[in-house]
Amino acid sequence: MILHSQILGKGKPFVILHGFLGMSDNWKTLGNRWAEDGYEVHLLDQRNHGRSFHSDEFSYEVMAEDLKNYCDEQSLKKIILLGHSMGGKVSMQFAVTYPNMVSKLIVADIGPKAYPPHHQDILKALSKLDFSKIKSRGEAEDVLSEYIKDEGTKLFLLKNLFRKSKNELGLRINLPVLSEKIEEVGMALPEGTIFIGKTLFLGGEKSGYIEPMDELLIKKHFPNAKIETISNAGHWLHAENPDEFYDNVMNFL
Repeated sequence: MILHSQILGKGKPFVILHGFLGMSDNWKTLGNRWAEDGYEVHLLDQRNHGRSFHSDEFSYEVMAEDLKNYCDEQSLKKIILLGHSMGGKVSMQFAVTYPNMVSKLIVADIGPKAYPPHHQDILKALSKLDFSKIKSRGEAEDVLSEYIKDEGTKLFLLKNLFRKSKNELGLRINLPVLSEKIEEVGMALPEGTIFIGKTLFLGGEKSGYIEPMDELLIKKHFPNAKIETISNAGHWLHAENPDEFYDNVMNFL
């Protein structure tokens, strides 16, 4: 099974992986900018997300293999690889497993350490969407509003809504599997793994996902890593401060 993708532009291959409960669309605005700069941008939907296949298997090892299969299918050799959050974990796993396939690695607001599960509230809210009763986006939004107060998070989740048929809505994500395997999302990069290629870690100033004390572990796995901070941004740093995010990536490239 090959991952679904949107391909923009022509030039050096630049692959982008979204975060947990996200999809390729989240990166379209920045993707278009890089396409205009002469890159062939591949926006991927990871397994159990977006328009890609659903599977009971869900781990960073299998998601790194998904990316390997995609690159083989598209004949992509030396890629620039950017991943956000869960996508950043997949990117790190891929880089340490297939170092010769990555020319440069960019990891957005996640470190190689383990993170405790913290998406339970969001998954619980999504599980309350009963599509035998909910017939419109507005009705879905009303249900989510009872559980999720942050407007940005709510809109981000609503992107997963789609029409299964004329009268039935559904979610693009594989909610049962993602809820069951939530522990996997926080897993640390396996000990002793190293990628010596050029690497950029970008953290959101208001995020807390990458802390000063994480630098030691980052350098252990990625000895050639630079760590930069995106100002006035939380975990969704690419959406909250896209210009600074774009500039940092371009300077690195």
